[in-house]
Amino acid sequence: MPASQRIVQVCLFLFAVIALSGGALQIYLGQPDTTPRLDNVHRFMAGIYFGCGLICLWAAITVRQQRTLVFLIGFAVFLAGSGRVLSMSIVGLPEPPALWLCYLVPELVVSCIMIIAQALTIRSRPGKSS
Repeated sequence: MPASQRIVQVCLFLFAVIALSGGALQIYLGQPDTTPRLDNVHRFMAGIYFGCGLICLWAAITVRQQRTLVFLIGFAVFLAGSGRVLSMSIVGLPEPPALWLCYLVPELVVSCIMIIAQALTIRSRPGKSS
């Protein structure tokens, strides 16, 4: 496996662990101190988050067969981080700030690393398509 593809695989496993653990935790915790409607939406989105973790896990395991899916996952994670940046610019940084910045950095940086590594992987294997 080329080094660039191993980088993609590690990024996918990282995203899988984050989404599976974060999704499961948020399904369990819900949105305390809120309305039933907001708790319902929160747990629904947590289920989506958990499901994305399963997709990342599957993509990491089958990374040698993946092409476009890796780009889509990377772009989706980057969009999620961009949503955090927008939220922070409109309503401010949640408490504790260090925790939320630790969430933000991988969403923006690791997603870009994964996209670049996938592009290098594909460039090194011309003629193969998926």
